[in-house]
Formats: sequence, C-alpha cells, structure tokens
Amino acid sequence: MHCPFCRHADSRVVDSRTADEGTVIRRRRQCLGCERRFTTVEQLTLAVVKRSGVTEPFSREKVVAGVRRACQGRGVSEDSLARLAQRVEEHFRASGSAEIPSREVGLAILSPLRELDEVAYLRFASVYRDFESLDDFENEIATLRADRERAERHRDENEGQEQDSTLTVAEP
Repeated sequence: MHCPFCRHADSRVVDSRTADEGTVIRRRRQCLGCERRFTTVEQLTLAVVKRSGVTEPFSREKVVAGVRRACQGRGVSEDSLARLAQRVEEHFRASGSAEIPSREVGLAILSPLRELDEVAYLRFASVYRDFESLDDFENEIATLRADRERAERHRDENEGQEQDSTLTVAEP
C-alpha cells in the first residue's frame, strides 16, 4: 500500500476494525516514510463466473439493465430496480461466496422481481428457467395464482385473529 501523501511503499497497520457485518475491514495505517496516518478499506469482491468460464466483478448496473428489459412497459421505477439490485448483492455478500455462477445471479433475481411485478417476473423466469413451451408458462402462472391465493387466505386469517384478540366483552 503506497502512502497517499509521500508515495512511500511501506506502512504499518495501527488498528483494524470490521464494518458492515464483517464484510468490510477498515485499517488505520502509518507510513514508515513520512509517519502520517491514513485509512484503507478492504471489501470482499464479488465475482461472477459466466458460462464461458470468464470471471468478472459483480455489477449492480448489469442486474438493473437485465431486469429493466423484463420490466419494459410495466411502469416499474428506477428506484425499485436499484433496490432489487441491492437486495441481490446483499444476498450474495451475506452468503460469504466470493465467486457466483451467473446462473445463480439470475435465479436470485427471481424472488424479489416476483414481488415487484409478476409479468416482468414471467418474462425474466422464461429466460433463466429455460422455458421451452407454452406448458412451462402455464405451469408458472398456475404456481403464481396458487401462491397469491395462499397469501390472501393467510392474510385474511391473520386479520380475523387480530380482530378476535381486540374484541372485549363487557359484562353487566
């Protein structure tokens, strides 16, 4: 690490601390040449391994670009796309993996995209789950409908329980 002040090549670590749930290390260093102090930040670099075997750094921008195509004409905001990309990146950082196959990145996008927009989800899923026929689409739509109905029943049951627990009976 070169000193940012005098460009001397050697420094010693004075203090180290973790940040962001252990995914980042902040080091306080002192230059052995000019003795000034400076801070360095070390962060795990996520790498995506493509089908061809080529490795490249994970890019939120690429996630947003891919999802934007699936959301074309759907009225999904850029802010929502950025939050989705952040969720995907946080998922992989939390996993502790340094290298991620590109297929896993695509599959990790599916769940948050499904919550964001079901039509965009179907478009994206058709590529990453290799839909080959109309039956694949029909099966996925049936799954979406069943999950939606299950969630609605669950919500209705919870609302009923909340109402029951708030009722008080006054005795004369």
